[in-house]
Amino acid sequence: MAVRKIITTENPILRQRAKRVHRFDPSLQRLVSDMFETMHVANGVGLAAPQIAQSIRVFVAAYEDQQVAIFNPEIVKAEGEERGTEGCLSIPGYIGENIRRATKILVKGQDVRGKQIRIPAEGWFARILQHEIDHLDGILFIDRLDRPEDLHEVTEEEVEEMATKDKQRQ
Repeated sequence: MAVRKIITTENPILRQRAKRVHRFDPSLQRLVSDMFETMHVANGVGLAAPQIAQSIRVFVAAYEDQQVAIFNPEIVKAEGEERGTEGCLSIPGYIGENIRRATKILVKGQDVRGKQIRIPAEGWFARILQHEIDHLDGILFIDRLDRPEDLHEVTEEEVEEMATKDKQRQ
């Protein structure tokens, strides 16, 4: 396993639609392991391949007792709507408030071997999955802000505090 460099908004890869994965081979397991390690070291709850400069449709996420790696994900069902706060490892030092997301979703995709999977999620876990799927489509949370004043700069201490709260949710 290796920690990969997380790219930030200056890199155009973050604004591109990632390519579907068609060939499932052992290199994908190494990639997923690296992504989980990178996410944990960065105190994140999700990480999409474009964030480590890999323009393919895969992300990893961890919340409470769930840890998933999903290739070629699609939201097949969405219910409700809620507003919440989001940050992003590719937009360090900022958070967005009042970001709308579905309350409950069903995601279909493939696991690291290419087997079809379905992941139901609600609440915070649903928000994480929607955020990561957005990355695969070149969308950042800042694109979902209704008002510019909902974007706030945060200090390192505030980021640490939020990471601690996220870990407590897990």
